Amino acid sequence: MKSTVEQLSPTRVKINVEVPFDELKTNFDRAYRKLAQQVRIPGFRPGKAPARILENRLGRGVVLDEVVNEAIPAKYSEAISAEQVRPLGQPEIEVTEIKDGEQLAFTAEVDVRPSIELPDASKIAVTVDDVAVADEDVTEQLDALRARFGTLTGVERPAAKDDFVVVDLSATVNGEAVEEAATTGLSYQVGSGGLVDGIDEALVGLSEGESATFSSTLVAGEYANQEAAITATVTAVKERELPAADDEFAQLASEFDTLDELTEDLRTRLGQAKRMQQAAQARDKVLEGLIADTEVPLPESVLKAELDVREHDAIHAFDHDEERFAQWLSEQGKTREEFDTEAKADAEKSVKTQLILDAIADAEEVGVSDMELTQQIVSQAQRFGISPEEFLQRTQQAGQLGAVYADVRRGKALGHVVRQASITDESGTEVDLSEFFGGDESETDAEVETTEQAEATESSEQEPASSKA
Repeated sequence: MKSTVEQLSPTRVKINVEVPFDELKTNFDRAYRKLAQQVRIPGFRPGKAPARILENRLGRGVVLDEVVNEAIPAKYSEAISAEQVRPLGQPEIEVTEIKDGEQLAFTAEVDVRPSIELPDASKIAVTVDDVAVADEDVTEQLDALRARFGTLTGVERPAAKDDFVVVDLSATVNGEAVEEAATTGLSYQVGSGGLVDGIDEALVGLSEGESATFSSTLVAGEYANQEAAITATVTAVKERELPAADDEFAQLASEFDTLDELTEDLRTRLGQAKRMQQAAQARDKVLEGLIADTEVPLPESVLKAELDVREHDAIHAFDHDEERFAQWLSEQGKTREEFDTEAKADAEKSVKTQLILDAIADAEEVGVSDMELTQQIVSQAQRFGISPEEFLQRTQQAGQLGAVYADVRRGKALGHVVRQASITDESGTEVDLSEFFGGDESETDAEVETTEQAEATESSEQEPASSKA
């Protein structure tokens, strides 16, 4: 087999392949066996008809089609391996010649990874927030912990922020009752903002037995994204009484014997959480600097695929109803043209990021161990609330295990750049982030792991001490 490569653009090549018929003997043998099983010829058992009889019965063209369709994918793979082409996406194949008995010729146009001149990572300099834990931060966390052990007491006064109310809800859209939006006896903390837009303002000032009606957009169900009139009726108002902040409370709520020990633990945990946030901030800023300093030609097919996914995901939430999607955009104060522009910019940034990190991973010969891949699978399974086995099965069925591998590898590549970059805090002190972006020997998926740590900050702050319970 002979192959040559034409560079059509920085991101696309044309591969010319010529295959002598001598190399297609095994393909012909398989084609004859397959066709013999598919046709019945008098005088021969199924699968036993000779090649000459098959060709007389079906025609030489049918046999050649079978051979060509089987041979081209294998010969294409052989050509890109021999020519060290790194394709992105599926090729566009064109058969240019079938000279029976002599040779098969075809071309394959495909997008490829562009050549990228990587910047000197040591010249990337970023500034991150200081890590400072104020007394007010510690007090806030202590109060949050005390709230977990608080008691609710009924009061005869209008509801105020942070009070708990028992409320009945009903909703209508254009005068029609929305059954799935109705509920009774719902316990809700005023000001928590976790129910429906506008309810906190409506509840403040209501006493037991009083109602208020307000407008809000429904987010789910038959009337999703439509304006509804929601009526809230308060049936009880309760306030939370917090336990005293003393040694007895420390013993109740944690493994510590004194309030001072508990307070110091809260301060330590807050410092750790802020360090995680600082590491995530450093990673993001280093990545932004890397993107800004690197020129990357974008492969059209890869960019289009990324953009298609983003558009599909956006419209999928509206059951692919373009009118509902357009209405939602209008409510957000955005036109479809503006959405398309933003989606394209986001897609371009995403593809550019992937290509840069892949190039760094190649240059640094970054690999992914079985343990690192397993850790990523476990982490993603936890994020989706399913078992690692189920996540792995779904990923394999969707053909996405390679994407998981690539994400881990890119994260490690980014960690490599972060280690080389100059990182200082706002006070001008050099920041050591080796605990998050350690050496190559011990490094895990720095990009993903640090993101998850930062996202976990809020939950860790809500549980600042280990409970004895």
